[in-house]
Amino acid sequence: MKIETLYEIFLKYGKVSTDSRSVDKDSIFFALKGTNFNGNKYASEALEKGAAVCIVDEKEYYNTNDSRFILVDDCLKTLQDLAAFHRSKFNFPVIGITGTNGKTTTKELIAGALSLKYKVKATSGNLNNHIGVPLSLLSVNNIHNTDFCIIEMGANHVGEIASLCEIAKPNYGIITSIGKAHLEGFGSLENIIKTKLELYNFIDKTKGSLFINLCNEILIKNLPNNTTNIFYKDISKKIENLKVQGHEITNSVDIFCSGRLDETTMNLSFDWQTKRSEKVFHVEGKMYGRYNFINMLAAACIGNYFDVSGEDITQYLSNFESDNNRSQIIKINSNTIVSDAYNANPSSMEVALDTFNEIKVSNKILILGDMFELGNDTEKEHKKILDKLRSMNVEKVILIGKNFQQLNSEYETYLTVDEAIQNFNIQELENKNILIKGSRGMRLEKLIKI
Repeated sequence: MKIETLYEIFLKYGKVSTDSRSVDKDSIFFALKGTNFNGNKYASEALEKGAAVCIVDEKEYYNTNDSRFILVDDCLKTLQDLAAFHRSKFNFPVIGITGTNGKTTTKELIAGALSLKYKVKATSGNLNNHIGVPLSLLSVNNIHNTDFCIIEMGANHVGEIASLCEIAKPNYGIITSIGKAHLEGFGSLENIIKTKLELYNFIDKTKGSLFINLCNEILIKNLPNNTTNIFYKDISKKIENLKVQGHEITNSVDIFCSGRLDETTMNLSFDWQTKRSEKVFHVEGKMYGRYNFINMLAAACIGNYFDVSGEDITQYLSNFESDNNRSQIIKINSNTIVSDAYNANPSSMEVALDTFNEIKVSNKILILGDMFELGNDTEKEHKKILDKLRSMNVEKVILIGKNFQQLNSEYETYLTVDEAIQNFNIQELENKNILIKGSRGMRLEKLIKI
């Protein structure tokens, strides 16, 4: 079937489903396959549950007597082609976001800032892979009543960001950070850098625009030639004699948005301004972490670049609260807990610990869980965390997980979070400041819910 014909069917129904357990009524069901599942087996079930059309790629499950079945060569490729064709109909900008850390939070912040003035569609949750990006694009079901689309793009292998860019075709791009994550899939930090920069390469090829953290050395060194660059900067970071593409950067001319963080508080507190005005805005936020300061500054930069007022952006950022254990500040009795247990890798763990160490509060407790997907670097990276802990001024350290336990450190260590719960109860503490950080699979959030 030609993609144009399938697109007419999509326009008729406007919805796509890929999970037979939760099929939207009158949707197009794509029978995707994975390592442990084959959606073709559930095609008939999807129709029974309300799907209007079923796309399959195995003849065994294709019912020639039922016009609701469509047979294609590859369901995933067809889904991606349909999303790319739909994207070609957009007459509004698409902003592409990738990075090692902070993608989802930055996406939410940017979407929120732009939504103060515009109608915005953005990636739902972290649907940012080869399936999630097409689904995100196809969820833009009213292209005549949309002003911006924001697409988050994740990867764990070289070439994935390039492939996602060919589907989403972003006009604007932002890389939040580049660091060590998914080393098991990438193989090296060099491959991570190469993959994240695939977004820059696409924007360069299409002569789009980039929003760039001027304090990130890797990003600055790898800027392409054909892009319009919009810089934002933490002005507490000194950068001298900086040249980009042979041009010397100056505060007054080139930096669109700048900010300064107050590093003494647990919650984010910072000033920011743009070159459009001399007015300085102050954000008294409800999130934790220096790394979230640069994410918020990116949102302020992008929002104001597209003419959202500084006052509105400031109010929005001040009231923004993260969820799902992403830098959440939680009060339990007299204790203040930072729950940053949605995910962890060496880069995000290091900056979380540095931030916690610099905050001017007392009675600090650290609860750290294993970092996953590090491959051959697992032991080395966990040892680095132990070395950092030994230089920190904290009252107590608790480590959880097999990787930490195998290192036989001097710190209190448990194999599982359930074992930790049996021996340690946060609610019995008083007046403590606690950071909880680890990979999602560790389920450290259970410590808060006991």
